[in-house]
Amino acid sequence: MKATLISLLEQALTTLKQQDLLPQDLTPTIKIDATKDKTHGDYATNLALMLAKPAGKKPRELAEALVAALPASSAVTDVEIAGPGFINFFASVDATARIVDEVLSQGETFGRSMIGQGRKVQVEFVSANPTGPLHVGHGRGAAIGDSLCRLLEATGFDVTREFYYNDAGAQIVNLARSVQARAKGLAPEDPSWPEDGYRGGYILDVANSYLAGERVDADDRHVTGKGDPEDLEAIRDFAVAYLRREQDLDLKAFGVEFDVYFLESSLYTQGKVEATVKRLVEGGHTYEQGGALWLKTTDFGDDKDRVMRKQDGGYTYFLPDVAYHLDKWQRGFKQVINEQGADHHSTVTRVRAGLQALEVGIPQGFPDYVLHQMVLVTRSGVEVKLSKRAGSYVTLRDLIDEVGRDATRYFLVARRADSQLTFDIDLARSQTNDNPVYYIQYAHARICSVQRKAEREGLYFSLDLALDNLSLLEADAEKALMNRLARFPEVVEHAARSREPQQIAQYLQDLAADFHTCYNAVKVMVEDEALRNARLALALATRQVLANGLALLGVSAPEEM
Repeated sequence: MKATLISLLEQALTTLKQQDLLPQDLTPTIKIDATKDKTHGDYATNLALMLAKPAGKKPRELAEALVAALPASSAVTDVEIAGPGFINFFASVDATARIVDEVLSQGETFGRSMIGQGRKVQVEFVSANPTGPLHVGHGRGAAIGDSLCRLLEATGFDVTREFYYNDAGAQIVNLARSVQARAKGLAPEDPSWPEDGYRGGYILDVANSYLAGERVDADDRHVTGKGDPEDLEAIRDFAVAYLRREQDLDLKAFGVEFDVYFLESSLYTQGKVEATVKRLVEGGHTYEQGGALWLKTTDFGDDKDRVMRKQDGGYTYFLPDVAYHLDKWQRGFKQVINEQGADHHSTVTRVRAGLQALEVGIPQGFPDYVLHQMVLVTRSGVEVKLSKRAGSYVTLRDLIDEVGRDATRYFLVARRADSQLTFDIDLARSQTNDNPVYYIQYAHARICSVQRKAEREGLYFSLDLALDNLSLLEADAEKALMNRLARFPEVVEHAARSREPQQIAQYLQDLAADFHTCYNAVKVMVEDEALRNARLALALATRQVLANGLALLGVSAPEEM
C-alpha cells in the first residue's frame, strides 16, 4: 500500500511541475507512515510540509494542490488534509486486504529482501574468554548477535558468524594455575590458592577430568588430560579445550552456532602481532617512553596516546585486537560488526586508531560496533547473583534451565542493546499475557487451534474462495490487523539497517495484540462460507508472519500450548 501511495504522490508532483507550481529540479524522498489514530486515516505523509519552503508556498496550500493533483485510485477511499498540511489517506478494503494474498503466496520468504545485494558482512559476537561458563551477559550478546545475523541474512547479506577466543594472556595463566591448585588438592579458601585464581565449582570439574585422563574434543582439536598436576602447560591446554567445549555446548543449547572460531593465540604463533607492531613502527606512529612502546592514537581522535608494549615486553590487550581486525580486513571482510559488552567501549577508538595507523586503506569507521549493557537477573523482585556452577554469577545455562530457550532468547533481545536489562525469571516462566513471549506464541498456537477445529468439523479451507472474498474483511479490527501485517517487511528492513533486533520483538508483540483483539471482536467460524474462508485466510497470514518474525529471533512458533 505504501508503494501505491508513493506512486500516486509522484504522479501528483509531476502534474504540479507541469503546471509550474513546483520547481522542475525538485526530487523529494516521499515518506509514508502508518497513522496511530485510525480516525486520521490509515497512512499519512508530511510531503507538503517538506516542500513548502522550496516551493514558496504555505504547507496547507501546497497540500491542497497535491490532493487535487492525485490520480483516481481504487486503493484510496478518501484523502484528508489535517493540521498545518499533513495528508491523510484512507485505504480501501480491497487494497488493504491484498496483503493477505501476498503473505500466503510468499510464505516463509515474506518480509525478506535483497537490500544487502549479497555483500559480505562478518559479525563477531560472544567471544568469551575460555576461563569459565558463559554468563548472562554473554547470553545477551549471543541473542542480539545471532538475531542480527538472521536479520542481515533476511535482507540479502552474505553473513559470516565468528567467535574470537581470547586464549592468550594473564587470564589463561590464572585459569591454568587454578586448575593446577585443584589438581593438587587445594581449595579456594586455602592460603596458597593463586591470588587471582578462579573459585567456581567448575574448576574442580576441570581438574578431576584432567587427572582422569579424559579426552576433550573442541572444534578440530583433541586434548587428553595427562594426569600430571605439575605439568602447567598440559593443564593449560586441557583447561582451555574443556571450557571451549562447555561454552560451545551451552551455545548450541541456545540455538547459536558459528562459522569461524578464531584463536587469539594464533596471532602470536603466526607472527601477526609482531608484523603489526613492525608496520606501526615503520609508519612513524609510535614512540618509546619509560621503557614502553606507545602508539600515537591521539593522531586519530583518541584523548591520549596508548601503550602498545609494556615495560616487561608484554602487549596490552588492544594491540592483538588491531592485528585481529587487520586479519579480518585481509580476509576480505569490508564490513565487520562487533557485538560486545559495553565494557569494550573504551577499546573502540583505540582499535580504530590502530587500524588507521597501519595505513592499508581501512576506512575510519571500521569496524562497526553494537555494544550491549549489563543484565540484572531477578526472582521475586530480588537480584539473583550466584550460580551453583560458577559461584559468582548467573550462567546462561542457569537461565535456559530455569525458563527455557525461547523465553531466554526473547527476553535478552527484547530491549535496545544500549539499555540495561532486568531479566525477571518469574515473568519469563509465567504463562500469562504479561509474559510477552508467551503472549506471542499463544497467538500462533491459537491460530493453529482454529485451523484444527475447522478441519475436525469438515470446514476445510479454500484458498481460492478466500482470495475471491477478501473484501468482506471490513471490520475495524480486521483492517488494523491487515495494516499491521503490511508493515512487517518495512520493520525487518529498518531493524537490519539500524541493527536493532528488538524492533522485531516489539512488532511481534503488537501483531499478537492486534490478532487477539480481532479474534475477540469477530467470529472466525461463521456459517457464511465466503466470510469464514476470508477470515481463515487472514488468520493463516497472521500465523505466517508470527512464525517468520519469531524465526528472526531464534524463537520457536509452537502449534499447541
